[in-house]
Amino acid sequence: MLTKVLVANRGEIAVRVIRACREMGIATVAVYSELDRTALHVRMADEAHALGGRAAAESYLNTEAILDVIERTGADGVHPGYGFFSENADFARAITARGVAFIGPNPEAIEIMGDKISARQAAERVGVHGVPGTTELITDPAQVRAFGSEHGYPVAIKAAYGGGGRGMKVVADEPLVEEAIESAQREALSYFGRDEIYMERYLRKPRHVEVQVLADSHGNCVYLGTRDCSAQRRHQKLIEEAPAAGIDPDVLAAMGQAAVKVARGCDYVNAGTVEFLYEDGQFYYLEMNTRLQVEHPVTEMVTGIDLVEQQLRVASGEPLPFAQEDIEISGHAIEVRVNAEDPAEGAFFPSPGPITGLRAPSGFGTRWDGGYEAGDEISQFYDNLVGKLICWGRDRPTAIARTLRALGEMEVAGVATTLSADAAILAHPDFAELAHSTKWVEETLDLTGVKSSPAADSPPTGAEPLVQRDIHVEVDGRRYAVSMWVPETAPAAAAPASGGARRSKRSAAGRSGSSGGSGNVTVPMQGTIVKVVVEAGDAVSAGDPIVVLEAMKMENNVCSERSGTVAQIKVSAGDSVGAGDVVAVIE
Repeated sequence: MLTKVLVANRGEIAVRVIRACREMGIATVAVYSELDRTALHVRMADEAHALGGRAAAESYLNTEAILDVIERTGADGVHPGYGFFSENADFARAITARGVAFIGPNPEAIEIMGDKISARQAAERVGVHGVPGTTELITDPAQVRAFGSEHGYPVAIKAAYGGGGRGMKVVADEPLVEEAIESAQREALSYFGRDEIYMERYLRKPRHVEVQVLADSHGNCVYLGTRDCSAQRRHQKLIEEAPAAGIDPDVLAAMGQAAVKVARGCDYVNAGTVEFLYEDGQFYYLEMNTRLQVEHPVTEMVTGIDLVEQQLRVASGEPLPFAQEDIEISGHAIEVRVNAEDPAEGAFFPSPGPITGLRAPSGFGTRWDGGYEAGDEISQFYDNLVGKLICWGRDRPTAIARTLRALGEMEVAGVATTLSADAAILAHPDFAELAHSTKWVEETLDLTGVKSSPAADSPPTGAEPLVQRDIHVEVDGRRYAVSMWVPETAPAAAAPASGGARRSKRSAAGRSGSSGGSGNVTVPMQGTIVKVVVEAGDAVSAGDPIVVLEAMKMENNVCSERSGTVAQIKVSAGDSVGAGDVVAVIE
């Protein structure tokens, strides 16, 4: 069995892995960026080491820094979580070359399935077919136009080395081809470090169904039921559930068997997920994610199997303790992703900032997997997932009712969250009747009036004066927690200045909270300008995009709310902006 595991990630997944290791008596090593010195996963680990840098590319994607920490700590295993290096074959190979266990599949399987084109080819070799698409990378917009002419629009342009909807853009018609290609490549490069893209037909009203697989190094491979992840916005999942309901059991069984075929076809070991699109009684292979999924807890709730524990055991060389016939599905589970985003009546604007208060719900069949506590900060440089609420019920209606009850108890202050949108989805008759699809949230669900305000938390009253001072220090790149007992009148150690974002190039006087209808085009959130769409003197109509803003690895069009002429552009590509900054003036 592994004795010390380095968790090469942050947020709730790092916390989840650390907890599983602690239950198994395995020591843990956390790594952290400059912005995460006091993060929850850092506080929970047995030891923590600095990577330096702020953005992911400078820290959590710094291979040499992570390898150095492995060397210094003597870790014999590395768990990559999801995102970052979790599906990076070069990183896995660098880990295993040092005689350290990579808690995931072998590098060869990651390479096959990480390249979505070779993954399609691998699935087809074992008789599992996907939606019509290409097996060549897009190098010219003409390829997309030719494909659209043959198969029709819309066309999905997708990151070849990615997943989770990142780097995916949908081309509605021919004039939008170039813009979609550019945006997909920017987003893929930002999130995965590679900008290769490919395309496939975009189904109009599919359900997103995935199969959890688990394989060991002894030739055993099983599937642990199905999950439905159809409630999405911007191809990012909002709500997941297990098992997938309302689909013929024979079809679900066929999906499971197909998933095992795909896994065996690439000699897969450890936990993975094979994803399908389901429409009109047919299912199509979508992709395989060679890692633990964000939504893995719903599978755990209905099977009683701790997937992280099994990952650790498989990586230690142990065989699976169960066969396919031992897998039983009990009841129904729903997971709600609580993101730091304002639903904004369907716009879903990221909302970075400090969490001033957080109260998680509890009760029978209720679980909270969080990555933050009150006092922590959601940074614009990382994913905005605050945590996941998971509820189990004896059947789907019970699980829905329990989740709605738990959502009513949940409180997050200081940042806007998706809680109100999650509740609107769960309470809608379409969701109850399984009439939703991957397009339903954006095309059908009416979120008029559904917003979130980052209300401040009320300070506690009647608290006793404290004389203990807790600080954190770094010695040779390793983080230590130090407690000091001082007189009540002694000043507290000054908090370090936040380095979470570059200073805006505009002064506070250049900020405006006015709406675009006044002629000032303002950004709704902190982020980075990646593209300026117009020039001074251009004529624009209400709703036309003015700039493209990247926040929390997602691109957002900032549009004019009035028709007129662009009188002034106040930003350039690469500028950092804050919520309310004026980026253009329309006259």
